[in-house]
Amino acid sequence: MTGSAGARRAWPEMIRAGTELRPAPLVPGIRLHLASDPIGLWRPTELRSGWTGMDPPFWAFAWAGGLALARYLLDHPETVRGRLAIDIASGSGVVAIAAAMAGAAVVTAYDIDPVAAAAIGMNAAANGVLVQDVCADVLDQDDLPAPGTGLVLVADAFYEPDLAGKVIRLAERGHARGAAVLVGDYGRAYLPRDQLIQVASYDVPGQRMLEGNDIKRTTIWALPGRLTESAGGARNPRRSGTHRLRR
Repeated sequence: MTGSAGARRAWPEMIRAGTELRPAPLVPGIRLHLASDPIGLWRPTELRSGWTGMDPPFWAFAWAGGLALARYLLDHPETVRGRLAIDIASGSGVVAIAAAMAGAAVVTAYDIDPVAAAAIGMNAAANGVLVQDVCADVLDQDDLPAPGTGLVLVADAFYEPDLAGKVIRLAERGHARGAAVLVGDYGRAYLPRDQLIQVASYDVPGQRMLEGNDIKRTTIWALPGRLTESAGGARNPRRSGTHRLRR
C-alpha cells in the first residue's frame, strides 16, 4: 500500500510538523526526524493518509538495535566499505545512513510503511548521503537479496514470531549468496541466537519511553563466516542511548 498521490505529497510536511530534526543517541553525527510523543503523531498520520489501523510510526523513533548497528558500522567501516548494502525494515533509516557514511557503494533501505520510506529519504538528505528508499514488503521475495549484495543489515525486527522467521530466512538467502549479515538487537524473544554469533555490544542511552530502561544493552550479531577478519574480531563496546512501543 503506497497511499494516494495527495497523501504522498503531504507526508514531508507531516513528518516535519510531527518531529524535530536532531542528533540521534549514540550516533550524534547522524541527525534524524524524531518524535517525542508516539500517540500524538500516530493519529495525524492516519488522518493524513486516509487509512485506519496503521502501524505505529516506528520511523519516528531511534530504536536501540538500529542505533547500535549504526554505531558499529561507523566504528568498523571495513565491514561496509565498497559493498552493496541493503537495510531491511529500515524505519528511520539510521542504519542505512550509517552504511552510506561508512563508505558503502550503494545502500537500499526497504520498509513496508510508505511514510517510513519518505522519512528515510528526508533523513538521508539531511545527512548529505544517498540512500535508495523503497516501500515494499520484500521478505518473501526469493530474488532478494540480489546477487552482488555484499551486506544485509537488520535491526529491531525480531519482536513477532512470523516476522522474525521471514527476516532470518531472507538473511540466510543473502548469506548463501555471499553477503555478510549483521543484526542489531538487544535479545528479543524471537531472536534466533542459536544461528548467530555476538560481534559487539553497546549501551544505548535515553529512550525509557520505548523500551522501559534509560540504558539498553544491545548486541550486534552476525551470521558466521562473511565478515572481514578485523570486523569479526572487534568486540570493543562503546557506551551511550535506549529503546516500549513493541518494536
